[in-house]
Amino acid sequence: MMSNSASAVQNSSLEGRSLDKADQQCALGAFGTRLMSTGSVGRSDGDQSPSAQKRTATQAFSLLPKRRSSSRSIKRKKFDDELVESSLAKSSTRAKGPTGMEPGRYSGSEPSSNEKRKQISKSTTVPSAPSSIAKRLKKSKQPLQVTKDLGRWKPTDDLLLINAVLQTNDLTAVHLGVKFSCRFTLREIQERWYALLYDPVISKLACQAMRQLHPEAIAAIQAKALYSKAEEQQLAKIGSTSQPTLDTFQELLNKYPNVFYQSRTAKSLQVHWQLMKQYYLLEDQTVQPLPKGDQVLNFSDAEDMIDDSKLKETRDDVLEHELTLADRRQKREIRQLEQELPKWQVLVDSVTGISSPDFDNQTLAVLRGRMVRYLMRSREITLGRATKDNQIDVDLSLEGPAWKISRRQGIIKLKNNGDFFIANEGRRPIYIDGRPVLNGNKWKLNNNSVVEIAGLRFVFLINQDLIALIRAEAAKMNQQ
Repeated sequence: MMSNSASAVQNSSLEGRSLDKADQQCALGAFGTRLMSTGSVGRSDGDQSPSAQKRTATQAFSLLPKRRSSSRSIKRKKFDDELVESSLAKSSTRAKGPTGMEPGRYSGSEPSSNEKRKQISKSTTVPSAPSSIAKRLKKSKQPLQVTKDLGRWKPTDDLLLINAVLQTNDLTAVHLGVKFSCRFTLREIQERWYALLYDPVISKLACQAMRQLHPEAIAAIQAKALYSKAEEQQLAKIGSTSQPTLDTFQELLNKYPNVFYQSRTAKSLQVHWQLMKQYYLLEDQTVQPLPKGDQVLNFSDAEDMIDDSKLKETRDDVLEHELTLADRRQKREIRQLEQELPKWQVLVDSVTGISSPDFDNQTLAVLRGRMVRYLMRSREITLGRATKDNQIDVDLSLEGPAWKISRRQGIIKLKNNGDFFIANEGRRPIYIDGRPVLNGNKWKLNNNSVVEIAGLRFVFLINQDLIALIRAEAAKMNQQ
């Protein structure tokens, strides 16, 4: 019994080992068939070595789709909406797991041939083009604009050319009479006309472009159409001595609707008739032929024929009176400018820096400002703001803004004893060395006294030598 049990246990262990080997062989056989189906194994299952098995396993895993990433070293910063979308995409990919491996493959079962084809197609699919590339492809599929490559000739030029040729049947007249968008030569006009007639591509593009013109643009182009010979013949029948009105030309339009162009109006016919009359193109007008031979007058002969007595103009009293008044007005302005010349000379001296010395034999004192200096050459001078009606000795507006200064602000007076006094006659006070002098008051001025009037500052300088002579003469007079 013991021997039987031992032999049974040994047989069971041997069967277990044989089953394990069979399972391993089945598993290796299934893995080998999978590799054979992908074309990566060239030998049978029994002949594989461990190194060959590892190599085939790595080749099988290499068929799995790899995660795409940018090869750029520097990546641009993402905006907020892009960050949100990328985070959502990452979370969804993590939840789904790797896309190339299906759950059935981990169970150890062999995938079917259809599943293998799907896996290979997924691993070899090309990523979809970005939206910008797709938009470009869509735009490229759209039909080209008909006015893209028409050159210098615009649709308006083509319409002008066609209307003008239909009216005149003469390309030379079209070249001379039609104003295109740019200057074309006669040869260019001829080539364009022949291209419109015989080139199917250019004529098709031009027709499509002209159909896209606005009705107002078409009406403006038709209004510029040249006049045909038949139209000018009907207009030439109207006499040059008559005075036709708009009703006359409207009746002409109604009478000959087949002769005149469809865009003609009574006003346009009247304007063209006036031009024909100006150039002597009407039926009742004749042009005098030029004289030939010796009958042609030159300039000297024509000058001799002129009577000089007839060239004398009659005297016009009204014109003479107007000229006299204008002459008086100009002389008055010149006199005023001559009187103001010394004042402006002060400004010129301050700008150029070339000025005469402060004192001379006739200057009693000087009122020096920042820009100008005023010379006191009489015993009494007036200060203020000069106007047309008020003339004063010292115009303070030459120094600076004087709109706050009265027209007669004050008076500076020299007394017999050699003292200077300033009297305020304006509304605003005058400051002498910082002391205010109100209206109706006066104050003594010393040498180097600072006079301030409405923000304008001056220094009062006295000619000591001349004042000393004046005081000496005054003392002699008192002694007598």
